[in-house]
Amino acid sequence: MSARRPRSLLGERGSATAEFAVALPAVLLVVVFGVAALGAGARQVRLQDAAADAARLVARGESPDRATAVVAAAGGTADIEPRGELVCVTARAPSGLPGLPPAAATACALAGGL
Repeated sequence: MSARRPRSLLGERGSATAEFAVALPAVLLVVVFGVAALGAGARQVRLQDAAADAARLVARGESPDRATAVVAAAGGTADIEPRGELVCVTARAPSGLPGLPPAAATACALAGGL
């Protein structure tokens, strides 16, 4: 004798595939946004580090072009501004995601410092 499926189960054939097809775009969207958020965080860290390096370079007497090149290597642009005894560098870079503001970081160093 062969085992027969109950009628109620016959109407549900392929339902797992349909549920997977509905859920897959949502899961992919969450993964894409997660990867983009990690990228934006990494960009912010690189930009902050580059701004600090650039501020120290200018404070030690290096040319502003060299400091700008350090920030450009991190993917941003630099604005150098003396503030009393400090030299401050503000670095900006695009966020990489549409609709989000650009990433920005500011770092200052004591002018004439070692």
